[in-house]
Amino acid sequence: MRFGILGPLRVGGGESTVTAGRDRIVLAMLLLRAGRLVPVDELIDAVWEERPPATARAQLQTCVSRLRRRLTELGLAPETIITDPVGYGVRTAASDLDAEVFTRTVEAARAAVAAGRLAEASERFRAALALWRGPALGGIPSRSVRRRAQALDEQRLTALEECVDVELRLGQAAELIEELAESVDQHPLRERLRGQLMLALSSVGRQADALAVYREGRRTYADELGIEPGVELQELHQRVLAGDLALAGRPAGPAGAVRSLPRAIGDFIGRQETVARLVKEIEEDGTRIQVVDGMPGSGKTTLAVHVASALADRYPDAQLFIDLHGHSERRPLTPATAVAALLRQLGVPAERVPENLDDRLALWRIELAGRRALVVLDNAATADQVAPLLPNGPHCLVLITSRRRLVGLDEGRPSSLPVLDADEAIELLGRVAGMERIAAEPEAAAEVAHRCGHLPLAIRLAGARLAHRPRWRVADLAERLVAGAGPLAELTAGQRSVGQAFALSYAQISPSAQRLFPLLGLYPGGRLDSRVAAALAGLPLTDTQELLDELVDAHLVEEVQPGRYRLHDLLREYARLLLAAPDWQPERRAALEHLLDHHLSVTLAIARMVEAAGSRRSIPAHTPGRPDLLADPVLEGRAWFEENHAGLTALVRVAEEEGFPVQCWQLARACWRLNFDGGHLDELIETHTIGLRVAEGLGDEAAVATMLNYVSSAYFRLARLPEAIRGMEVALSLRRRIGLRGDVLTTLWNLGVSYAANGDLRQAEVKFDEALSLIRGPEDADALSNLLNNLSYTLIGWGRYDEALRLARLHLLLARQTKDLQQTNNAMGHLAMARHRMGDLGPARRLLRVALYLKRRGTNRFGEGEVLNEIGVLERNAGQPDLAAALHREALVAMVDAGDRIGQCASRNLLARAILEQGDAASALDLHRRVLADASRLGARYERARALEGVARCVRDTDPTAARAHLEQALTLFRQIESPDQYEVERLLTELG
Repeated sequence: MRFGILGPLRVGGGESTVTAGRDRIVLAMLLLRAGRLVPVDELIDAVWEERPPATARAQLQTCVSRLRRRLTELGLAPETIITDPVGYGVRTAASDLDAEVFTRTVEAARAAVAAGRLAEASERFRAALALWRGPALGGIPSRSVRRRAQALDEQRLTALEECVDVELRLGQAAELIEELAESVDQHPLRERLRGQLMLALSSVGRQADALAVYREGRRTYADELGIEPGVELQELHQRVLAGDLALAGRPAGPAGAVRSLPRAIGDFIGRQETVARLVKEIEEDGTRIQVVDGMPGSGKTTLAVHVASALADRYPDAQLFIDLHGHSERRPLTPATAVAALLRQLGVPAERVPENLDDRLALWRIELAGRRALVVLDNAATADQVAPLLPNGPHCLVLITSRRRLVGLDEGRPSSLPVLDADEAIELLGRVAGMERIAAEPEAAAEVAHRCGHLPLAIRLAGARLAHRPRWRVADLAERLVAGAGPLAELTAGQRSVGQAFALSYAQISPSAQRLFPLLGLYPGGRLDSRVAAALAGLPLTDTQELLDELVDAHLVEEVQPGRYRLHDLLREYARLLLAAPDWQPERRAALEHLLDHHLSVTLAIARMVEAAGSRRSIPAHTPGRPDLLADPVLEGRAWFEENHAGLTALVRVAEEEGFPVQCWQLARACWRLNFDGGHLDELIETHTIGLRVAEGLGDEAAVATMLNYVSSAYFRLARLPEAIRGMEVALSLRRRIGLRGDVLTTLWNLGVSYAANGDLRQAEVKFDEALSLIRGPEDADALSNLLNNLSYTLIGWGRYDEALRLARLHLLLARQTKDLQQTNNAMGHLAMARHRMGDLGPARRLLRVALYLKRRGTNRFGEGEVLNEIGVLERNAGQPDLAAALHREALVAMVDAGDRIGQCASRNLLARAILEQGDAASALDLHRRVLADASRLGARYERARALEGVARCVRDTDPTAARAHLEQALTLFRQIESPDQYEVERLLTELG
């Protein structure tokens, strides 16, 4: 480069420059507008500003002459500076001026970003930024030069911000922190840089530092501009403050790419014009949402996957695919279920997926913010089903397929997909069956394509028959199609019938495969394995595997991954119609019974492994019908359940609909703990509600009580405490009447905890006392351990620390005697909490550390959060608010993992107290107000009172009247629930006077 203006002025390469002041201004003005003429008047204004001399034009000519001589000395041609009656200019080649090289390199980087080549984009951005040696044209004081140079400086900052965005998405947050901190110091009013520094700090776990960066910016904007930070920076602050970034697993932008697209077929035929048009609309017209609709079997999914694969490089961060089951045997996925599945594809654990739809959608948008993501929403039912799932990020593409035109969708460019034309259909048939064979019988091939309705799915099945029957003529197949009577006659388009192709394919498989295929249509889940197929058919596993291989070869079943099979929805419909025949009815019912027995046997076996001794007594006894099929899924345990939990939920529905009431409620019960621990609370409530309905129909009061008791656990976790209490009170009455003493004990201590959480401490005490009176001897050791666990925890909440300490010690002794590790962990935690509340800080600190270790080893996330919060309070009281805030943030993540909403409120309240001690009253106030809203909605009186007290602490120095009002409300609530916190509130009111 021969000229440099991205820093001090340089000429001729190296460190050479022009030293004369006026000459420097003139050359700078010419280089700032390289390739264009600069009028003489503008140059005079730049050199002399408001006071040009009468000889300004002559002096300007002298400056230009000196510049030409200096350029000659530096090896540049004097004609580099051109003269025109209008003014002067500089003639530069493409690589002569560093500012022009910078602009081109930045444009190339932006193009790489648009194409999804993030690593290349980062490299080009860094190459452009490396051209800078300091502020543009530094050392030249002319106002005209400075004004234009500032525009260059702004371009540099914009490029830096775009570069940082790319590198954050590449997971390079740690490397960016030092550079961002320096840039924020240099440009303290630049909100985008400040937000990027907050994101980088949060992504490496430095939330406290991120909040400090926000507080510093807030003070700066107030002092220098008299305004609050912008909306985006405030929203980012709220996400850091509330732990939302930690809950999402990372700040906006992926830690790794996600690839969930199905494999694109290799012999994709036809649709070339459609594909080209869709790609053009996306790449050139900026279409963000494409909707493809068409009749069943027309190849919508294949087209969408093909387009997605063609565009995959443009969306490198995530490529997602979900079947919405809008037109299948299964019920259409609700938006809540669909977004939960999409979040799981992005790597969000099930236990971190919120229960509320709005919260799920918010997390979905957080996860996609900043990503270049492609989402295929396949087989949509209605516009209402897909509208909530549409991301709002500018870098996301959504491809939607549906059998219906989604006319109610506000966004999206629709494309109706017709059947293949005749030539395309024949070409596809030739690709499957052999091109030479089809070319030898063109009329017969055209007849086959016509009889298949030109539908890709039907043509593939017909072609497969020819490929596997090399002695057949194409005319033989055409005759069979003409003569056949299709069982799917209702699925037609004019003279075209999908059913004819299905019937032909089915007729060509072995009798054993013909028996298995319809039975597979009974499974309501998306995928099934060979053990499920063996249970359905009552066959040995090896024989079943051979038949499945035959069905896969015949394209009647798809092997989506090794050992996992799926029926296309049209083929499932065909199987259903086959089973509707009268002669199939006995076998159909027997197969359903076998299907339910298999899943019930597996889930009961897993439940007995994962449930505590106290709850195992309500697990139904069951003798497996096919014990030979249980070993592998039982060994997989929770992993098997997570893969199959959607199918298990559907099977509970099937059991009710098909008249298997006992299997229905027992399957719901078997899935309880696995749904509860996995965060599948929606499914837990649905299955137990169905189970309750059939149990009532059976008149089985024990089963009714079981369903009520366990559905109440989900209501408790969701803070729907009145519903939980009502259900358990009914269960208690039933169990008393039946005389199930052990189950009465279980319900009593569950009710005690629920009443205590709901603020009714007297009723809680009644329930605990009654439970204690039912304990008889060593045979009730497990029940006593559970009771001591719940009672000591409740006594701590009441402020009765001496009693809590005594019971916690008894609990610890009993848990060690029974070698119950989970109860040992619980007892240690409660013992530590009681010692802390009693002021025994040294022993409490040691016990809390031991308890935290035990909770983590036992993967008890709720208990871990409980202990972390307790340690945080201890550290805050010891004058360590920074450490306390970090502990409460960690506790918040644990409470979200556990799905405990009241625990989340508690963690946020305590976090706000720590933030207040750090000196950030505004942030603490924001967080307390958020908890106040959440706790009020949940009916959580204790956390609502603590939030009111927290608000008062935040405003008492600035608004004592408001502080008093909040404290009085808090005091009323604390007195209602008889909480010892009332005494601290009374003290604060006294201080206010």
